[in-house]
Amino acid sequence: MQKIVIIEDDKAIMNSLSDFLIAEGYTVYAAVGQKDGTRLIRECSPDCILLDISLPDGNGFSICSDVRRYSDVPVIFLTASGDEKSVIAGLELGADDYIKKPFSPAELVARIRTVTRRKNGGARLLHHSDIAVDTTKGIVTKGGREIYLSALEYRLLLIFISNKGKLFSREQLIDELWTTGGEFISDNTLTVYIKRVREKIGDDMKEPHIIRTVRGLGYRMGDDEDA
Repeated sequence: MQKIVIIEDDKAIMNSLSDFLIAEGYTVYAAVGQKDGTRLIRECSPDCILLDISLPDGNGFSICSDVRRYSDVPVIFLTASGDEKSVIAGLELGADDYIKKPFSPAELVARIRTVTRRKNGGARLLHHSDIAVDTTKGIVTKGGREIYLSALEYRLLLIFISNKGKLFSREQLIDELWTTGGEFISDNTLTVYIKRVREKIGDDMKEPHIIRTVRGLGYRMGDDEDA
């Protein structure tokens, strides 16, 4: 049974989410503040963290930053509607996904399943150079060593590695991520994702050669002869 930690300053939201997730078969732990939430995460080693940004004794950014020092556990931020700056800040700190309030509990469960799905078995491998993606397990390796990608970073890499040599405009990538992720992806957010994927797969940030920038047109993975 998967364990979920909810850190949310609104007790009504926290209680309703807890009840719903318990009914869905999860074990749920909840806290309303940064101090208690940080302690709870370390004590119970959850499979996923649901994290509000505004907390009575701190903020979710500090918790996410602390967690990323020792764990790759999936983190989903619960954000205020239209707060794009907070979304980008959370992604920069290593969050896997975000969902805007108000949201349906069923949508949240779908997000949780997406970010934790990479633990499942089976194997279908896609390759580019020394990068391999097991699309069933959701595992990405480079040179045989596993690298950790968030759910949306993984989906972005999958778009490129499934279509090697194909040119994608920024608009096409935004549409693809919006369709698969179920959440609006802004132009600024796409920039964050591309930067993070390049960093994690070891691309040259000054002259990228894995996910290449085609000036004025968009991006593609490698050249046609590399595919």
